[in-house]
Amino acid sequence: MLALRLTRAARPAVQLRRLLVAAASAGTGFLLLGSLGYALGHPQTPGAAALRLAWCVVPLAATVYLALAVARTDPGTRPRPGLSAVGLGPGRLMAVSALTTLLACTLGSLVALLFFLHLRGDLSGLPIDGKGAQFLAADRPLPVPAVLTLLALLPVAASGAVALSLRPRDPRRPAAKGTASFGARWHAVLHKAEAPASAEAPVEADAEQAGWSDVLTVTPPPREAPAGFPWGVAALAAGLAVQAYANRAAPASVLALPVEGAAVLGGWLLTALGLVLAAPGLTHLCGRVLQSAQPGALRLLAGRVLMSEATRIGRPLGVVCAVTAAALATTAMYDQPAAAFGPLSTVATLVVGGCTLATLLTAAVETRQSRAGTTAALLRLGAPATMLRGSAALRAAALIALFVPLTLLIAYLSALPPTR
Repeated sequence: MLALRLTRAARPAVQLRRLLVAAASAGTGFLLLGSLGYALGHPQTPGAAALRLAWCVVPLAATVYLALAVARTDPGTRPRPGLSAVGLGPGRLMAVSALTTLLACTLGSLVALLFFLHLRGDLSGLPIDGKGAQFLAADRPLPVPAVLTLLALLPVAASGAVALSLRPRDPRRPAAKGTASFGARWHAVLHKAEAPASAEAPVEADAEQAGWSDVLTVTPPPREAPAGFPWGVAALAAGLAVQAYANRAAPASVLALPVEGAAVLGGWLLTALGLVLAAPGLTHLCGRVLQSAQPGALRLLAGRVLMSEATRIGRPLGVVCAVTAAALATTAMYDQPAAAFGPLSTVATLVVGGCTLATLLTAAVETRQSRAGTTAALLRLGAPATMLRGSAALRAAALIALFVPLTLLIAYLSALPPTR
């Protein structure tokens, strides 16, 4: 009962994020049911039906990623002092978070089922006609086991990802190399004045002159860059190569052909994986560039935050970059991008684009929550609020300056072969 109260007593912003997960789940469930309806209505083309179902992996993965990001920012399921005494330890809170995700995704799947049945005319009225009739199969009965299996995919996958990500860790494990607790950072701030001057940190010369050396001590940068950058570059190159091979087919029908469509899907999945793996390293690089060439306090603070939050910020940015590049390349390659999927293409675009944007915003909220203690320490040390806002604007400008050209380049390379 207490766990249920913690879930229901969330703030409106938390409830809104849960509703976004339910809405994305409804869109993905509708796409899965639409693929099933197309398979029922076109038994003579099983390859095309299987390809449509395979393309649903993209919105499915985007929705799972959004559900995971929302679960990480849920304050009601975060371990706090005193909860273990009433039986809500880290393991129980993880289960509550996974259950909350399961309920939100299940609600969305039920909405998708009701809307799909309404369009078919099973609930009231007559089924719709026109282009939508090809994925409804209104003249054929729906196989109940297949419907339940497809609708259960997303709730099970999302709750499983949340449980795996939020599982309790052993608190006795040593801290990772290059990290320090907030107490250690605060201790360094208090005793910095007693330490002898060191000649090994010339990069803070301007900060010393500006009087913000103690402020910057609260935000030490990590010693190592995020792992996975070489693998990301390799996956990105492989994905672009697969797309170049697949795009030799006719641009108007490549998505409708099983072999070429599967190759395009595989190429974009490799490209997206490469961007997700490489984006944290690129974000870390942005932080290093900001701190180069005798930086002041503002650039040092912005660069160190980017370096410390490279993984948390970089992965959603990689997903946004991949989705945007795919949309730009599709627009350049096909005169009628919705011809292959009909009305479902609009739903898929809304689901993937909406999940990507919502995940990025949720990651920004998670980053702000993780830096709440550091921000409070900076304010206590006398850092002006304008400095913190300027640091945030500088970080955003640096990321835009790097990822926007990268997105345009990937979109150009993806659309280059068929437009020669």
